[in-house]
Amino acid sequence: MSADKQLIYLDYAATTPLDARVAERMREVQDTAYFNPSSNHLAGRLSAQIVAHAATQLAALIKADAASILWTSGATESNNLAILGAAGQRQHRGKHLLTMRTEHKAVVDVFRTLEKRGFEVTWLDPDADGRLPPERLQAAIRDDTQLVSIMHINNETGVVQDIAGIGAICREHKVLFHVDGAQSVGKVSVDLSTLPVDLMSITAHKFYGPKGIGALYVANGVALEAQMFGGGQQRRLRPGTLPVDLIAGLGEAATIAAARYAGDLRHLSQLRQRLWDGIAEVAGIKLNGQEQGGYPGILNVSVDDIEGESLLLALEPLCVATGSACNSQSKEPSYVLRALGRSDKDAQSAIRFSMGRATSNDEIDVAIESYITAVAALRELAPGITA
Repeated sequence: MSADKQLIYLDYAATTPLDARVAERMREVQDTAYFNPSSNHLAGRLSAQIVAHAATQLAALIKADAASILWTSGATESNNLAILGAAGQRQHRGKHLLTMRTEHKAVVDVFRTLEKRGFEVTWLDPDADGRLPPERLQAAIRDDTQLVSIMHINNETGVVQDIAGIGAICREHKVLFHVDGAQSVGKVSVDLSTLPVDLMSITAHKFYGPKGIGALYVANGVALEAQMFGGGQQRRLRPGTLPVDLIAGLGEAATIAAARYAGDLRHLSQLRQRLWDGIAEVAGIKLNGQEQGGYPGILNVSVDDIEGESLLLALEPLCVATGSACNSQSKEPSYVLRALGRSDKDAQSAIRFSMGRATSNDEIDVAIESYITAVAALRELAPGITA
């Protein structure tokens, strides 16, 4: 990158920077408590105490029992364990499963795998703004339905689902409810003492913690079929030596998030409104998702007569996305936006801006100017198209 171009990071939905306090906590543990927490000697017990404290910190953030926390490598593993583990454990009840077409690939691909194993999956469509009406779920539940999996906050659009309403329907029908909380835990209020949720996937690197560590909330009384085998750690559901430093980092990130997510949301709401106000007058622009009521850290827009990859390159050194980072190598238009009824052209022109704690008004102003300029420049290259 040239000296006159300063990177502006607006891809917080892909990953967040490591908080300095989290990094310091991890270094402290690496220096003083690097031991195996499964060891019975004094050093091992010291590490086990650190792991237990981190579970308490995460449990406080989501208002749950620390005993309900299973450590994983991140939300992808948590999603796999939750969905495969629940479906396998409960297949005697039935083989019908429910999810949405707009789920993350780490959920979609798991359900595709279960279809190959003889399960029947109903893929629910959202409304045009991305939300799932609870009555649509209600109508899809059958006597043999055993599991529902719905994402809390969509990673591409920021759409927030009615987890309380959906969970209430699942409870009424005695159907297990899994929530992919990768984009919500640490960012918005999540109260599992009141929400009717049985399983929730969590990852640290979405709320300023380290990569490579996450958790699965498993409500009391919920049984899962193990997907990995080895030692007896973590109730034999997720064996393996625990990374004490990463777990300590997640715990620290959870404590920080609990103290400041309300302030973060106010900051993000102001930034999102500033960004939308600045680009809303671009001819042919469309907002993808909820205009009001969604997660304010994400703004996803499409624009007529522009191809997203070209726009992405034209926006550099702005770091934004055309969709999910986990699906960035695909040249296909976003399946999430197509499920919202967007055309292939609209989906291919989409840009996702995602903001975070360190994002400033000045950076948003640069993003506005860059977007307007890039769209105009690309349209000049296309004969017959005006900006």
